[in-house]
Amino acid sequence: MGEEIQMSWQVRARRVALGIRLRVLEHTINSRGGYLSQACSSAETLAVLYTKAMNLGPSTAPMIPRPFPGVPAKSNPAYFTGANYNGAPAPNRDRFFLSPAHYALALYATLVEVGRMAPEGLAMFNQDGSSVEMIGAEHSPGIEVTCGSLGQTISQAAGVALARKLRHETGRVWVFLSDGEFQSGQTWEAIQAMAFYKLGNMIVYVDVNGQQCDGKMEDVMRIEPLQDRLAAFGIRAVQVDGHDIDALNTPAELSPDNRPLIVLAYTDPCRGIGLLDERRPGLHYVRFKNEEERMQYVAWLQKMQEQATHA
Repeated sequence: MGEEIQMSWQVRARRVALGIRLRVLEHTINSRGGYLSQACSSAETLAVLYTKAMNLGPSTAPMIPRPFPGVPAKSNPAYFTGANYNGAPAPNRDRFFLSPAHYALALYATLVEVGRMAPEGLAMFNQDGSSVEMIGAEHSPGIEVTCGSLGQTISQAAGVALARKLRHETGRVWVFLSDGEFQSGQTWEAIQAMAFYKLGNMIVYVDVNGQQCDGKMEDVMRIEPLQDRLAAFGIRAVQVDGHDIDALNTPAELSPDNRPLIVLAYTDPCRGIGLLDERRPGLHYVRFKNEEERMQYVAWLQKMQEQATHA
């Protein structure tokens, strides 16, 4: 008696995942639009990364994000990146890179859920003068480099991973990627370089939700069989259920070898919010057709909030 019962990481990860969906749904309702399906598909992946898999240091950034500091320049000493929300750089600590910038809202919600950013920061989303941008930039919370066009971040992260390997640093480099980025040639060039330089310190989690801005992936440009294609490049590729907490964490526990690890997390872009099914295949961005539809999502939010109180 008197001993505090320790919450298992699985319970915490599930609560974080639910919180991500709740916050993004609430934001979408209040803003009358938002990147909602991305939060539905990635919630468990981001929750596992931030509660279990990654070895990040404590955040050294302000809980309420600072305003946009202006563009990087020698003449701008006020400039900063959002990297410190993932902890101060250290040889033994991991570094995280978000590649699909339109997942920024899901990342901000994650930072709030794990105590790295205040809820007030999320309220600054897409406001004039804010660093909490709709399409995340290098000064946005949790984001270290500009994502640019899809496919560019994995190249930058590979360069960081190579530098860390040459310096004999033990910290690893983690990348969150979207499946649509495999339609970009630069992604495959980066993968080729990762394999050639034996970047076993690099782990990439891919949200394979089968959707992109123009509809279903397979209708725009088929990328499967993705696991076999990656293996042909010399990648250690693993397929998992992207909504299974334990399955998502298992690859992160593998002993590193000289191969980069890419975890293909197959997900449902409507997971947790069944109303989204009615919008298939147009799931990339939710903009309510009318007030009646918006109120349907309000009712769904209330149902989720009740679920959260019993989680």
